[in-house]
Amino acid sequence: MKTTVEIPDTTLRRAKTMAAAKGMKLKELLVEAIEDKVSNGGKTSKTAEPSWMKLHGAFAKTKAMRAETRRIQRVIDGEFEQIDPESWK
Repeated sequence: MKTTVEIPDTTLRRAKTMAAAKGMKLKELLVEAIEDKVSNGGKTSKTAEPSWMKLHGAFAKTKAMRAETRRIQRVIDGEFEQIDPESWK
């Protein structure tokens, strides 16, 4: 089913970054995120790692490695926030 939603620019840029990092289409990432939210009854945990980090378990076996992955993701997100969204059109 097709639908239209309004997503804040920053959130959309972060979602596109994450989708690209996972080798997914944005649509696939959004469906995965919605399914995850619905399956958890709408509950979220600020301390829980995002599901995409679990996929990289072979590369992030320790807390330090997961912390480094989060640090790198923050750097990537910060860089993408500086891109002019008008240049994507």
